[in-house]
Amino acid sequence: MKAYLDSSAFAKRFIEENGSTGVESICARASELGLSVLCVPEIVSALNRHLREHMLTPTQYNQAKRRLLDDVRDADIISLTPSVIGSAIMVLEASPVRAMDALHVASALEWGAELFASSYKQQLSAAKRAGLKTQQT
Repeated sequence: MKAYLDSSAFAKRFIEENGSTGVESICARASELGLSVLCVPEIVSALNRHLREHMLTPTQYNQAKRRLLDDVRDADIISLTPSVIGSAIMVLEASPVRAMDALHVASALEWGAELFASSYKQQLSAAKRAGLKTQQT
């Protein structure tokens, strides 16, 4: 199965929270994993926020960042091409989502995802409207 995880879903591999077990299950079942080029900076941003708010120690932050960088080596990274941007515009015109959410949906469409996983209900609704099978994490 080609599984695309947006940043909110993929972050649950590195920050333990509700939905982390479901994300691990998706990753275990996936034959291919797709991520947007936006994913790593978004997750590093979340990890830094957790560090600033003392929810992670510096050691935990470094371990999580190292695991993230190791994990993305095996993933297909979808770039922001003119085609992805065009698809994102169509998603934005069809659904009330933020630009970053639309870029994730468009990246999944471009990559040919068989499953789109996210924590955000509006984004999942937009993905479903665009023809993707979805799973909330």
